[in-house]
Amino acid sequence: MPVAPIDVTQFGTGNQPVRAPKQAMDGEVFMHLLVTQLANQDPSSPMDTNEMIAQTTQLASMEKLNMLSSTQNVSLAIQQRTAVAGLIGQEITTGGKEPITGVVTGVSFAGLEPMLTVGGKQVPYGNVESIRPVKTDVEPPADKDEAVSDPKPEQQPADV
Repeated sequence: MPVAPIDVTQFGTGNQPVRAPKQAMDGEVFMHLLVTQLANQDPSSPMDTNEMIAQTTQLASMEKLNMLSSTQNVSLAIQQRTAVAGLIGQEITTGGKEPITGVVTGVSFAGLEPMLTVGGKQVPYGNVESIRPVKTDVEPPADKDEAVSDPKPEQQPADV
């Protein structure tokens, strides 16, 4: 009776996902290295406590810098959204082969870059080259015959 060869996929190991290595150093990797270093140190010459404290301080500094970077990214995104939303009602001109000039009527934050709606067209925020307030043609006419009087007469200094 012939016996079929054993196939690796019969035991489920063929469908396991491939482990992707971490591309960035984070606190978890740093702590793993520190614990490995402590576990494999020579008992006759243990790690210097000053060196351990220095490594722990470096870990704390790295985590704080990562938090600061995240906070700055969020702050930049908020500032950009505020600036782009402030363009609604303003007249812009874009660059490129076919420049577009018109009043911004809407803003979309759906993609990676904010998009402005100008004359029914979507324009990337990065293409804006100039911004101007909308010109208003309605100005009250000035009456030439009427003299402008100062509502407050000049006051004379009082003698003390």
